[in-house]
Order: sequence, then structure tokens, then C-alpha cells
Amino acid sequence: MEKVAANILGNPEYLAISYGGYRETTRDSVPTVNQIKDDLKILTAMNVKIVRTYNVHLEEASNLLKAISELKKEDENFEMYVMLGAWIDCKNAWTALEPDHNLESERNAVEIETAAALAKKYPDIVKIIAVGNEAMVRWAASYYVQPSVILKWVNHLQELKKKGELPSDLWITSSDDFASWGGGDPSYQTKDLEELIKAVDYVSMHTYPMHNTYYNPQFWEVPENEKELTDIEKVDAAMQRALEFAQKQYQDVSTYVKSIDSTKTIHIGESGWTTISDGHYGKESSRAADEYKAGTYYKLMREWTAKDKISLFYFEAFDEQWKDAANPVGSENHFGLINLKGQAKYAIWDLVDAGIFKELTRDGQQITKTYNGDKTVLMKDVFVPPAVKAVK
Repeated sequence: MEKVAANILGNPEYLAISYGGYRETTRDSVPTVNQIKDDLKILTAMNVKIVRTYNVHLEEASNLLKAISELKKEDENFEMYVMLGAWIDCKNAWTALEPDHNLESERNAVEIETAAALAKKYPDIVKIIAVGNEAMVRWAASYYVQPSVILKWVNHLQELKKKGELPSDLWITSSDDFASWGGGDPSYQTKDLEELIKAVDYVSMHTYPMHNTYYNPQFWEVPENEKELTDIEKVDAAMQRALEFAQKQYQDVSTYVKSIDSTKTIHIGESGWTTISDGHYGKESSRAADEYKAGTYYKLMREWTAKDKISLFYFEAFDEQWKDAANPVGSENHFGLINLKGQAKYAIWDLVDAGIFKELTRDGQQITKTYNGDKTVLMKDVFVPPAVKAVK
């Protein structure tokens, strides 16, 4: 059977991940085709077969497609598919001018045209186009657009499919926060959103319990009835609640989406957990960031989504330091399963033990374990979440 979005999404044999291969503190330094090939070999060893990208206005996406194409020529059994992101933003986004959330950036048309051209050029690789990334959620204050903008471009791509200008089995979606898909504040549940739900081939939602350890910490704090537990028991219980938080957001989106269109499937376009933070998630705040919690979250999320046949584009494969270039210990730089020294974090120590990376390197570095694989040392960086404050 030919592999298309309809039969690879929700297939536990096709692990999905969010991919950015930037090594430097700026995206001006784009990863080369050979660097990306090294990354893809590492991901293949991890049984990842679908990668998600975010934009086509930088060369990384086209380099990724070239790299996959070359690897397929070198090995007929090589398999990797792409969820190609087309970045969408509002007028005046990322400028000194006030963003106008009711008008779109003139560049969006170029982005969509480029994404369509790449999907047409690499039909055996690009199986999904995602119109926008967190482009409708209002906390994306520097660039968000109204759902009508996303709807316009989704409809445009669907029309190209009907005309035969794009493969008919290419799936079109938008990847956005759970709230943007009607799973939170009812103010998002508009007529345009209803039309968008009908127009996409499936819904790609994001859920981040980790961010909510700071912004909505009720689920995270250690309750009174757990105060006698050991420290590790408290941490494990909090991570179980984090899983349940993600599951509830998924269910809330599912309930709303299926009330509009009962045929639509919902997959998770993004969810992850940082391992370092000097800010909201660090020792002085929600105490969420460390490798033990991130590794526990990774395993819990993979187990749940595999069982329920949900694709999880885990965020993310490799650390990228451009995201918060001015602050090396900023949380955004540390979501990867593998760090910039080529060290696998606790989440995938078991894969290092299994020897799957033995012949592989990243930028000339062998894939080894963080903390030299010493869990006792790792656990010294693990802090118990704050206790629920007593009501006076």
C-alpha cells in the first residue's frame, strides 16, 4: 500500500517528531544537506518516520527534502515523510509597527506558493501541508491572524488538489494551540473556525502541560493528601497529572471538533517538555524543567498516543539555541531529545543502551548519554513541584 497521510497518521509504527536542525545562535546559519542527512539517520534509528517543519522561507525545508530524496536513492528501504509547515502571520508582524491582526502579511501568499511547489516536486515525501503554526492563538501577540486567513489558504490548497495541481491524497491542516481549535475559551468558537474544521483534512492541535506548570499551576502543585509521599513519588504523581492535563485538552478539542464534523481525526502537532530553565519553569518558579521530568513526560505521552492511535509530533528532536539566543539557559533552547553536544537526554538513554546510535554521529560527535548515564547525578537536579498553598 502506498504511504499517504491517511495511513501513516495514527500508525504507531510511524513515530512523528518536530524537526529543526539549526546548530547556531542564528538561523542565518542554515544546516547543510549533509548535516540534515546525519540528523535523519539518527531519527531513523529511533524509528521516527514523519518529521514536521515550520516554514519554507528559509532553506532548511528545501534542504531537508533534498536530504531525504538523496537518502532514498542511496537506500531503497529508507523511509521518511514530511509535514511541511507554511508560516502565516499578520500585517506588520515582526516589525516596529503595530501588528494588525485583522489583515495578513503580504508574504503569506509567497509562503503558500512555495509550500505547494515543494509538495508538487516531492510528492513521495511531503504528505501534509500545515497552514500556519500557532497562528490563530491570541497569546502569539506579535503575529497571530484571524481564522478567516487560515481558512482562505486551506481552501486555496484544497482547490489546487481538486484541479489536479497537487496530489489528491496530500492532507491539508493547520497546527495550533488547543484553544484555537475550540478546546478552551468559548470566544474562539466562531463561524470561521467551524468552516475551517470542515475544510481541513484533520486537526493538528498543540498541548503543553509544561507551560501550564507556571500559567495554570493547579494541576501541578503537590496537594495536601500527597505531602507524606517521598520526593520521587511526588514528582511521579505530578507527571501523571501532567499527562491527564494533556489528555483533557485533547478530549476538549475532540468534543468540540466532532460536534462540527464527526469524521475529523485529531492528532497532536506539538507537545514537549524542556530540560533547562532559568525562568518560569526553573528551581525558583514552577520547578518543572529537568531531564527526569522531561523523560517521564516523553514516555507517558508516547505510551498514551500509541495506544489510542494518535500521531504525536513530539517537540523536538534536537536542541536549537537560536530560539533564545541571548539566554543560553532559556527554556526554549532545551526542548530537544538530543543536545548540541550530541548527548541523548534521559528520555532516550535506553536507545543508547540498545546500541542503535553506534555507527552514527552528529557534527562528528558520537551519541552518548547526558550525565555520563549516571541517574544518581541526574536526580540531584530534580526538584519537587511547589506545594499547594494553604487557604487562609
